[in-house]
Amino acid sequence: MVTDEIREELIRLGDAKLAEFQSKLTPTVERGRFLGIYTPELRKLAKQYGKRKDIDAFMNGLPHYYFEENQLHAFIISEMKDFDKCVAAVNAFLPFVDNWATCDQMSPKVFAKHRRELPELAGQWIDSGRTYTVRFGIGMLMEHLLGDDFDASYPGTVAAVRSDEYYVNMMIAWYFATALAKQYDAVLPYIEERRLDAWTHNKAIRKAIESRRISPEQKEYLRSLKIKG
Repeated sequence: MVTDEIREELIRLGDAKLAEFQSKLTPTVERGRFLGIYTPELRKLAKQYGKRKDIDAFMNGLPHYYFEENQLHAFIISEMKDFDKCVAAVNAFLPFVDNWATCDQMSPKVFAKHRRELPELAGQWIDSGRTYTVRFGIGMLMEHLLGDDFDASYPGTVAAVRSDEYYVNMMIAWYFATALAKQYDAVLPYIEERRLDAWTHNKAIRKAIESRRISPEQKEYLRSLKIKG
């Protein structure tokens, strides 16, 4: 069975020292669930296994136990070429995503060809209330809709999110830092008007100041907008 074959292959490739290191970067996942496999190797396996006719057995076998099984799952989704099937696979998988790495590294290539459909989908993910589903939705707005397809309503959707979850608020900050670099004039009012909570507001400014795409003059002004105390 492909599921057993995949697990055996992942266990064979595992490296204990790497697993120890990766577990420290991903504290929401128990140490015992890490095998220790480098991302390029997992991406290679995803291209290999994604072509298998019996791969649905693995994809439907949720939840997975090992971190690397989830990573492989995310990378297989990222390679899917049929948009509707990809969205269905994303929706089936997101409730089982339990860490920032799997969330952030799941980036379906086909989404770049379907940006018109993404705002509605991202809104549904953001409204889910599930930490990593919300993070994924914001991430898709950041990745695909800050360029020519940008709309002034999108930062409003992100700014309206309120969460006690660190990994949600960090993504909000990351979104606004990136948006300031790409759509400065449209996004600056959200910072000037303090539309984010204080922690996320300051984190967004800090990350924006670290960007090479923001001018020294803009950085100086952003520094003056930090919330003190």
